[in-house]
Amino acid sequence: MEQTESGTAGPVGDGELTSYRLRRERELSSLYQTARSLTALGEVDEVLRSIVRHAHELIGSDFVYLSLLDAEGYLTLKASAGTISSEFSSARVPRGRGLGGRVLEHKAPFWVSNYRKAQALPHDPTFDLLVPREGLTALLGVPLLVGEQAIGALFAADRTERPFEKDEVALFSAFASHAAVALNNARLYEQTRVSLRRLEDAYRTIEEQVTTLERAAAVHEALTHVVLTGGGPGDIAQLLVEQLQGTVTIQDRDDRVLAVRPPGEPGEDGAEDHEDLGRRLREEARTTGRCASAQSRDGTFRSVIAARAGGSHFGFLSLARRAAPEAAEVRMLERSAQIMGLLILMRDARVEAEERVRGELLMELMSPSPLHPAQRDRALARGVDVDHLDTLVVVECPGRSATDIIRQLKPLSSAWSGLAGEYLGRATMLLRADDENDLAGTLHHSLRRALGAPALVVCDRIAGQERSRSHALALRCLKVMRALGETDRGVSTRQYAMYALVFDPDRADDLDRFLSDSLGPLLEYDRRRSTCLVATAAAYFAHSGNLSQTARALHVHLNTLLKRLDRIGVLLGEDWRSADSALRLHLALRLHELRAAVNGPPPV
Repeated sequence: MEQTESGTAGPVGDGELTSYRLRRERELSSLYQTARSLTALGEVDEVLRSIVRHAHELIGSDFVYLSLLDAEGYLTLKASAGTISSEFSSARVPRGRGLGGRVLEHKAPFWVSNYRKAQALPHDPTFDLLVPREGLTALLGVPLLVGEQAIGALFAADRTERPFEKDEVALFSAFASHAAVALNNARLYEQTRVSLRRLEDAYRTIEEQVTTLERAAAVHEALTHVVLTGGGPGDIAQLLVEQLQGTVTIQDRDDRVLAVRPPGEPGEDGAEDHEDLGRRLREEARTTGRCASAQSRDGTFRSVIAARAGGSHFGFLSLARRAAPEAAEVRMLERSAQIMGLLILMRDARVEAEERVRGELLMELMSPSPLHPAQRDRALARGVDVDHLDTLVVVECPGRSATDIIRQLKPLSSAWSGLAGEYLGRATMLLRADDENDLAGTLHHSLRRALGAPALVVCDRIAGQERSRSHALALRCLKVMRALGETDRGVSTRQYAMYALVFDPDRADDLDRFLSDSLGPLLEYDRRRSTCLVATAAAYFAHSGNLSQTARALHVHLNTLLKRLDRIGVLLGEDWRSADSALRLHLALRLHELRAAVNGPPPV
């Protein structure tokens, strides 16, 4: 035992001895009862509060407090009894400082009758500022030992200067020993309870993971069954609804709904905010390749996953329900989207194989060679009677490839028991029709709506087996239509037959002769002099001979126009504006313009 001050006791009489013995018996009995009560406690905080309360009653000082070493080596106050300020309760004293540092260093009790005057102690400035505010004067500290390790200290303090007797120090030390054991037991008990809780949590987590794995295995088995039995999007949607609840919607690459489960429930095509949210989530899912989720205004959680396979995008799978999907459910959606992509890939492969066969049939039919009986049989197996294919269709759509157009033509060709495919780089179809004009209008309307863009459709009645000639005629009609400014129309070749026949390659010499006879002098003059007499004559006829309008159209002065017209008269003869000559010249000019648009400008 260490101390800074001690007193000497005088002779002890019989009465005093008896009183001393009685007091010691009461103290020991109180110590025994206190130790028993401490061993019955389990919670660390409860043990700490009980220690300082019993110590305060046992020693009879103004206040008692208990401090423990924290992870950083500071003595930190954990419990107190008596009136202690909040500032004092939050005090942290570095190890090796103050009376507590002395107690921990020597693992023995230590007391001072006046803390502020104790010069032998290494004082802590922060703690010293709190001492006068609390009125702390006499201070006794005893270590809390667990084996050979000091875990903290128990302090008794008085606001008046006084010594601590040996009996008090011994009693306080004995109580601290019991308290340290009780506190250590409470800590071990708390650690055991925490470990037990962790084990229970781990067991619950394992149970949940096992349940999730079993559920995922069941879903995987069901999805495999869907693939093996040739199921479709509806089967996948139904399976997910059974597992996840809510509403499942499956859409194709063009955002068309393929399946909704439960039937009749709204999918993505709900209110306007649902549609906007659906579009945003689909775009995010397509860009990131991961599940995109968000909550709509009505509280519904919507999750969207893009279906991909072989590096291609095939559509979307979405789930709408009140609860946000868990991680395992997201993985289930992702696996289902992969299976959906695989199913669509398999379906597209079958369709592509069938379309390849039908495309090959189209190529064979366009060939001038006679069909082999096996080819006829292949066509009949697909519902096509080649002997009844009497109409040819060619389609153009600016900004769309022939493949995109053919994708829309193929379902239409089935309605007419025909064939659709690519021939000479153009979307082409062979079918049977009673009236090619009605067919052209019907196809144009359907394609215009499906493609969402202007389209040119030309239909021709095939003469005998001359399908190649019909195709060439249809292509010439398309060129003439574009030259005439047509961009969105469905017609038969009869409506442009005159122009098409004029540009028939077999009659190219006749057209050259006509243009040379009618426009030869003007063309030669423009070539040699770099003038614009042909363009001037064309503008003159286009404006019905109105000189002012013609000059404005050519962006020239009226006098300049008159000089050009005079030059035309010199080259063609003064009667070039007479009725017959004007008709011939006007027709030649128009054909010259169309030929340049159809065939390109002549070589220089």
